[in-house]
Amino acid sequence: MTDLLLVNANVLTMDPGRPRATAVAIAAGRITGLPGSPAQVRAAHVVDLHGATVAPGFHDAHNHMAWFGMSLGEVDLRFAAVGSLGELYAAVARRAETTAPGDWVVGSGYDQNKIGAHPDRDALDRAAPGRRVWVRHASGHMCVVNTPVLAELGIDAAPADVPGGRVATDAAGRPTGLLEERAQELVGRLVTPYPLASLVAAIDRAGAEYLKEGITSCTEAGIGGGWIGRSPVELAAYQAAREQGRLRVRVELMIASDVLHPLGAHADDGLELGLDLGMRTGFGDDWLRLGAMKIFSDGSLVGRTAAMHDDFAGSPGEAGYLQADAGELVATIIGAHRSGWQVATHAVGDRAIDLALDAYAQAQSRYPRQDARHRIEHFAVSRPDQVTRAAELGVVAVPQGRFATEIGDGMLAALGPSRHGWLYRHRSLLDAGMTLPGSSDRPVALGAPLLGMHDMVNRRTASGAPYNPGEAITAMEALRAYTYGSAYASHQEDIKGTITPGKLADLVVLSDDPAAVSPDRIAGIGVLATFVGGQCRHDSGAVDGLC
Repeated sequence: MTDLLLVNANVLTMDPGRPRATAVAIAAGRITGLPGSPAQVRAAHVVDLHGATVAPGFHDAHNHMAWFGMSLGEVDLRFAAVGSLGELYAAVARRAETTAPGDWVVGSGYDQNKIGAHPDRDALDRAAPGRRVWVRHASGHMCVVNTPVLAELGIDAAPADVPGGRVATDAAGRPTGLLEERAQELVGRLVTPYPLASLVAAIDRAGAEYLKEGITSCTEAGIGGGWIGRSPVELAAYQAAREQGRLRVRVELMIASDVLHPLGAHADDGLELGLDLGMRTGFGDDWLRLGAMKIFSDGSLVGRTAAMHDDFAGSPGEAGYLQADAGELVATIIGAHRSGWQVATHAVGDRAIDLALDAYAQAQSRYPRQDARHRIEHFAVSRPDQVTRAAELGVVAVPQGRFATEIGDGMLAALGPSRHGWLYRHRSLLDAGMTLPGSSDRPVALGAPLLGMHDMVNRRTASGAPYNPGEAITAMEALRAYTYGSAYASHQEDIKGTITPGKLADLVVLSDDPAAVSPDRIAGIGVLATFVGGQCRHDSGAVDGLC
């Protein structure tokens, strides 16, 4: 007996062997068939979708779930909420009025490219007297704190030397409050680790939003250490969320490179770096599993901390920097590869991309592995030769489509016209034979996959400027990226990413076919329902009897 039968549907299977169907049969959490004659199928529950489109559930290949969930309770400093520095200070002041003296006022999402400049410690002091203020940049790669925080860190008068980061100063050498890259870990020591209960609540809040957007699984891009980690036992928060029924979508966890350590295994085992007991990529199940080892090689493009070979436009002598010694980064990547990890290297600038590609080539030369499928997160400023080499090495590049609208203008300004054609490629990756995943880097950008697909097709900035339009792809290619492509990036295309008998019944029901509407309408397509494991987890109410 089939548990659920969806009929009268426009099914986009993402399976080249059978691209379309009109019905989907589901039993025990799996797809059991695509019946051409659904009336002949015995089903406990039949739902007529009246022509609505069904696609595989969306998989965000690079997001920050706990960070996003926590940000929902912080002061919203995105440009849509604060349009100037003055409005940012006013928003901080309003939150300070309900915050006890000495407590923290935390905000996130500001972009100096849009509001004119970074916030300043003294202005934050005036906005929130007696409070500790911490405002985070949209990219996550820098933040600004006020005087009480700097004083607690012991750097209110003179900056600290932070390898892989920077404490910014004014012309007189006084810290401005701006902390870049690994310098943010100074603040992290004051606020982390967060309680597991707080992290579970954040994961729950995030998952509720994901289901509304058609997301059925995601890759959490870094837990446990570095400036990106929320707790050294962050995995326990995801496990607790699952035990409490609050893990709403399937999650793959990238492990921050900081938490890997020598294992003391037998020399013949080749287990140089890992987690205790030798756990590595793939440990877990369909709901919660370990993914790649995440390592940061450089920083942010809009923050101009990405490691470039040539200077940023209009900034002589400024070409960004690596977050650690190059030899140290390469050694960590090779050690993780030898120990069986999939490796995901954050590399934005072309200099950082060269380092990652060199490390992967060395790793495979010294310790050959079949289908290692190492990743480069962002792959933001890539020369043509780097695309070719990545394809030859079997690397998965993980760019973010939605960056076009939200931070594209800042990226164009940072690079200058001569390098615009290298920016966040999509078409070139497909033409090189690479598999393209879909991702958001949420909360750096809005995470709804349909917004990401819209930008992958249209490639325009918020100001309307063309955003490397030669890298545009079709709506169907964008949909495939957010389904099959992201599953492939996680070595999970055997269980998800297409509507194929035997795979997980993770589905999204859409109001329109992304490939059939005009490109400017993709972002406005509605998510009518989301199924995870054959269970309806979100219902907009547009289809009777769906849930």
